Amino acid sequence: MPVPISGQYQRGPSCWDRVKMGFTLGFCVGLASGALFGGFSALRYGMRGRELIQNVGKVMLQGGGTFGTFMAIGSAIRC
Repeated sequence: MPVPISGQYQRGPSCWDRVKMGFTLGFCVGLASGALFGGFSALRYGMRGRELIQNVGKVMLQGGGTFGTFMAIGSAIRC
């Protein structure tokens, strides 16, 4: 185990860094789930082409924003 040089200790990420990371991870998970669920539901409704892409994109952003917000709040509570 290396010894710290001249009293320099490493610190963990700050609370704000944890909240940002929680939002980022939640946003990515929300994007992925929005792509799956939005894609399947749009195909089930018979959407094709531009309508399909717009609908799936909207569902992805909504899912990412929602899940990212809840993950950020959860990360802030744990700080």
